[in-house]
Amino acid sequence: MWLPLLGLLFGAIIGSAISFEIPVVYVKYMSVAVLASLDSVFGGIKAVLEDTFDGSVLLTGFFTNALLAALLAYLGDRLGVDLYMAAVFAFGVRLFQNLAAIRHYLLDRHIKNYKERLEK
Repeated sequence: MWLPLLGLLFGAIIGSAISFEIPVVYVKYMSVAVLASLDSVFGGIKAVLEDTFDGSVLLTGFFTNALLAALLAYLGDRLGVDLYMAAVFAFGVRLFQNLAAIRHYLLDRHIKNYKERLEK
């Protein structure tokens, strides 16, 4: 369970320490790439907590989500439509759903442990 969190923390520290500018042309692509990666990380954490984690599902989901999001952003650029917003919306909703599921799991586990300590 701690490995994805450590990877996220390590990535955030490295990202904060390294300074580089992303060209304005690629900002839309980076926004959906960040959301796709966060969705995969939180989905992986949720799967670990539910004992259903599979590394191949995490990796294939990460790359499939990133490719689909990039394709939507590219297609939207070609059509002159902000189509990348569909990916932002979808990943945003999934991110909050996964975070809520993680929070519920941890809260339920904490309450269960607290009740067990009270019974002793």
